[in-house]
Amino acid sequence: MSTESSTQKSPLLADTLTDSDNFNSNFVIKVGKNVTLALGADALLIHAIVDADPKVVKNIQCCGLWTTESSPSQEIPFYNILAVEASESTLSIKYAKLLLKEDYSPSTLQYILNGGEATKVESWVERLLELAYGDAQRNKRLRVLINPYGGKGYATDLYAQYAAPMFEAAGCKIDLETTTHSGHAIDLGENIDVDAYDAVVCCSGDGLPYEVLNGLAKKPNASEALTKLAITMLPCGSGNALAWNLYGTNSVSLVALAIIKGLRTPLDLASISQGNTRTLSFLSQSYGIIAESDLGTDHLRWMGAARFTYGFLVRLIAQKTYPCDVAFKVEMDQKKDIKEHYLAYKNKKPELRPVGGGDQVGKGLPPLKYGTVDDEVPSDWEKVSTDTIGNLYAGNMAIMSADVNFFPASLPGDGMMDLVMIDGTIGRMKSLSMMTAVEKGQFFDIPEVEVRKVSGYRLIPRNQGDGYISVDGERIPFSPFQVEIHQGLGTALSKSGHLYEARGPC
Repeated sequence: MSTESSTQKSPLLADTLTDSDNFNSNFVIKVGKNVTLALGADALLIHAIVDADPKVVKNIQCCGLWTTESSPSQEIPFYNILAVEASESTLSIKYAKLLLKEDYSPSTLQYILNGGEATKVESWVERLLELAYGDAQRNKRLRVLINPYGGKGYATDLYAQYAAPMFEAAGCKIDLETTTHSGHAIDLGENIDVDAYDAVVCCSGDGLPYEVLNGLAKKPNASEALTKLAITMLPCGSGNALAWNLYGTNSVSLVALAIIKGLRTPLDLASISQGNTRTLSFLSQSYGIIAESDLGTDHLRWMGAARFTYGFLVRLIAQKTYPCDVAFKVEMDQKKDIKEHYLAYKNKKPELRPVGGGDQVGKGLPPLKYGTVDDEVPSDWEKVSTDTIGNLYAGNMAIMSADVNFFPASLPGDGMMDLVMIDGTIGRMKSLSMMTAVEKGQFFDIPEVEVRKVSGYRLIPRNQGDGYISVDGERIPFSPFQVEIHQGLGTALSKSGHLYEARGPC
C-alpha cells in the first residue's frame, strides 16, 4: 500500500461519494453537519463542505497528536490509518500524516456522530480497521530497546520525537529500556519473557538486533523464542541494514508506521561455528576489503555511512589481497537459475508466520547439519584455495546499507544465502566500477562477479597473523569459521511478508 497521504481534494471525490453504484451503503456514513466518510478501494475518502470562514477548521496539538475538529475533503490511504474509535456520540480516526518527505506524525480527526448512523457505525469501524491492517497484528506489544551510543548518539531523541507518538496513537503496548553497555541486549534477550511481547524493537544500528538474537539463542527453548518473538529495528545507527531490507527507508517515523503495519515474516538465520562457540547471524559475513572497510574504520563512526566509503578507497589503492581456503555447499551457481528462483519465490503467496510462532514449542537451536569448523569438510562441498581474493561476502539480506543493494537475489526465507568472491587483482578502476554498479543495481550482471546460492560454507584464512572477519558488522576472532543457514528460524516484521524492499536481479 502507498504511504503517501494527500490533503488535497480529489477532483472526482464528491461525485464518487454520491454514486451509489460505486459503494455499498454500509461503507458510507455521514458525520457532523456536512461530512461523508466512505471506504474506497485503497483509501478512506472524506468529503466535507467546509464553511468559507477558515476559523471553522481548527487544528489543536495535544500530547503529540494533531486533532482536527473538522477537515476539508481528502483521501487517507488505509495503510496510514492507525486507530479508529467510536463512542455513542463521537468518531475518532487516528492516522499517520505526511509532514515532510518521509516524515510522518500522528494526527486525529474527530467527528460528531449523527443519530441515524449509529446502527452501522460499529460495523463500519471494524471494516475500516480490517482494510487498514489486513493480515497485520493490531495493538502490538513491543519491547523497545534503545542504544544511546549507537550511530551519532541520537537514538533516544529519535525514538521520542518520531516513533513513540506513532506507537501510542496505534494503541501499541510499550515496554521501554535503555541499554547501558556492550552485550547488555544479549542478557535482555536471554531473560525476556517471550509470551509477554510480540516484537523486540531495537532503536540502534544493526548491532543491537544481533545481540538480541544471540541472547534468544541462549534460551533452552531458543527455536520457540526465535519463531515466536519478531525482531526489528528503528534506524538509529550508521548502516541500519535491517530497516532498509524490511522497510526500504531510513526514516524513523516511516519505519515506525511499517512496524505498526508489519507482517510476521519467517526469516532465515545462520549459525556461525568458530572454535567452541556458536553464534547466530541475520545479515552478512565478510572477509577481506569489506570487513576491513567496516571494522577497520570503527574509530571514524562520526562520519556516519561515509566511513565505509573512505575505508574502501584507502584499501583499494593498496590492492591488498587476503589468502584463504574456502569450501561451500552450492545450491545454485548459474545466474539464470538464480533469477528464475527469485521470480518464482516473488510471485508465490506469502506464508506469514502465525502469532505464537508455530510448532517450535520447547525446542533449542536446531542441530548443525554440516557439523562445525573442526569437523571434516563434507564430501559434496566445492573447495577453492586462493592467494588473490580481495573479498568474500555472504549475505542473508539484500541491502547492506543505504544504496548498497549488494545481494539483489537474496530472499528472507528460501533457506539459502548469497555468496560472492571477488579477485583482488582485477585492478583499481575495475573495482571502483564494480562498487558503482552496486549503487546502480547492475552488480549482479557483471561478468566478473560470481554469485552462488549456498546453504553452508567454511573459510580458513592463510598466511596472516591477524585481520578482520565481520558478522553482522561485529568483529569475531580471526580464525577459521563455518556457516550454516537455518530456513525460517527467525521472525521479522516486514512490509511485504516475504520479500526485501530491494531491487531484484530481474
